[in-house]
Amino acid sequence: MWEEFKASHEGQNRLFEGYNRLEKALEELAAVQKNLAKQVGALSDTTGFGIDDIARVIVPGWLLRIEGIKMTDEFVRRWVVVGGEEIEVNLYGEGYGNGEKMTIIGEAKSRIYRNEVISFDRWVSLVEKALGGTVYKFMCGYLVHPSAEEEAKKRNITLIASYMR
Repeated sequence: MWEEFKASHEGQNRLFEGYNRLEKALEELAAVQKNLAKQVGALSDTTGFGIDDIARVIVPGWLLRIEGIKMTDEFVRRWVVVGGEEIEVNLYGEGYGNGEKMTIIGEAKSRIYRNEVISFDRWVSLVEKALGGTVYKFMCGYLVHPSAEEEAKKRNITLIASYMR
């Protein structure tokens, strides 16, 4: 009986040791995962700013050639107050098209799908109401999915791929 108790007690100790090792491994994994999430977030920011910079260069010429819209200055980042809340506009500019002054508002995404168009339209509609006047809306990205094209057409949003210089 004593041998069975001793064997059971040793087994239980090994089980607790295994549990403790597992708990420590999970804590280490959580720390690694947290660090990875920070790095992915930083990479996402870098990519986002990269496509913003590309849009700042290619879109003004594209607007002039394709749409006949001449910008009066470069795109800037601007915050528009809507109902007491600030909404960030990554690509804000002003220009003229068909003899009419207009505000040009854009968003740059690496990949543009239907959901990105819907999301952009939601917040840009609020900004559009706050600004008044004619607003030209566009999105620029490395990739434009066909589902985005359909949705953008319904919402009067122009989609520009980075290769459409």
